[in-house]
Amino acid sequence: MYFGIQTKWSLKRAARVYAWLRLGVVAVPMLCAALGTASAQAQVKIGSILSVTGPAAFLGEDMKAAMQMAVDDLNAKGGINGQKVEWVFYDGESQAAKAINATRRLLSQDKVSVIVGGGNMSGIALAMQPLAEKAAVPFVSTEGAMTIVYPAAQRKFAFKSTVDDDQVLERLADYFAKNKITKIAFLADSSGFGQSAVEQLKTIAPKRHLEVVYQSFNPADTDLTPQLGAAKSADVGAIVCWTVTPAGLIFIKQANQMGLTMPLIHSYGFVDQRYMQLAGEDARKLLLVSVKFPVGADLPDSDPVKANITDLTKRFEARYKHAPNQFVAQSYDAIMLAAQAMQKAGPKADGAAIANAFTSIQGYKGISGIYSFSADRHSGLSKDDTVMVRYDGQRFRLADYR
Repeated sequence: MYFGIQTKWSLKRAARVYAWLRLGVVAVPMLCAALGTASAQAQVKIGSILSVTGPAAFLGEDMKAAMQMAVDDLNAKGGINGQKVEWVFYDGESQAAKAINATRRLLSQDKVSVIVGGGNMSGIALAMQPLAEKAAVPFVSTEGAMTIVYPAAQRKFAFKSTVDDDQVLERLADYFAKNKITKIAFLADSSGFGQSAVEQLKTIAPKRHLEVVYQSFNPADTDLTPQLGAAKSADVGAIVCWTVTPAGLIFIKQANQMGLTMPLIHSYGFVDQRYMQLAGEDARKLLLVSVKFPVGADLPDSDPVKANITDLTKRFEARYKHAPNQFVAQSYDAIMLAAQAMQKAGPKADGAAIANAFTSIQGYKGISGIYSFSADRHSGLSKDDTVMVRYDGQRFRLADYR
C-alpha cells in the first residue's frame, strides 16, 4: 500500500507550459519560474513497514494509526524544513521475507530518507536493519530487542523509540529488591525479542543478586505446564513471562490453573487491553512492566510527559473511536524523532548527516518518555520511563510509581 500526497504540477499548468513551448512564445525565465515553483513544493519521504495482517496485526493496526497521526501533525505544522512529508507505507504481513522485500523497495525505488518501523516484531526489525545500514539510510525501530541498535559502533544508522531490555529488567530488579524476592523464573519465547532479554538478564542478575531459573518456549506453543512446573519445583518468588504472542495468555491461564500464588509478571510487550480482556479475571492477578503511556491518568501532574500522554490519548480516541495501546506511543514518537533528526540535519542532508543529528537529540519530551541519544547510545529512553502496572478489568492502573 502507498500513502502520501505527491507533489506535481497541476494538469492545467503542465498543459499551458507545453502549449507555450509548441508556439515558441515561452521565455526561458518563465519556464524556470514554473520549474522553481515545483521545486519549492518538493517533499521529504519517510518509509514505514508494520504488520497490519498476520499474527502481529493486532499491534500493527494501532501503530500504523499513530504514525499516520504523526505525519498529519507534522504536515499541519509545515512539514520538515518547510517540506511536506510524503509517507510511504508497506504491510510486512508478519513475515520477515515480505518485510525484507518491502525494505528493498523503500531503499531502491521509493528512495526514502528514513525508515521508521520494523514490522512490529523484533525478528523482522533485525532482518531489516542490515539492509538500511548497508544503504546508509537511518532506521528507527519501534521494536524492542536491544540487538537492533547495539553495538552502536556496528549499527551507526539504527535507532530505537522503545525502552531497552536492560532498562526494563533493571526496573523489575528494583521491584524484586523492594519485595525481597531473590529467586525468579524467567520464561522467554524463542524469538529475537525473548532471547535478547535472556542475554541481558544473564548480565544483570548477578549484579542485582538474583538467582534465575531460565525456561524457553516457542511463540506457537499451546502448553507451558512443563516450564511452569519447573518454576514451581524451584520454589521461585516470582515468574516473569517475556513474549508479545498469544502464548502469554496460556502462561496466565495455566499458572492460575496450577494454583501458583507467587507474583506473575509480563513484559512491556504484553501491555495491551485486548490481551487483558481475553485473559478475563486472571488478568487482575498479573503485574506488568510498562512505559507510562497506558497509565497516564494515574501519573502525578508533575510528571514531565503526562500532558503529552493526555493530549495524544484524547486525539487518538476521538479519531479512531477506541483507546490506544502502549505501542501507539512508541510509534508516534518514532516518526517525531525522525523528524527531529531531519530538521536538525537540514533539507539536503544525506543519511549520514541525519544519523549524526539523531545522536545529538537530548531531552526530547515524547509520549513514551524523555529521549536522549548519543553516539554510544541509540535508544533514548531510560529506566525512569518505566513503571509497574496492573489491569483492573477496565483499564491499566499504576501499581508502583518511582
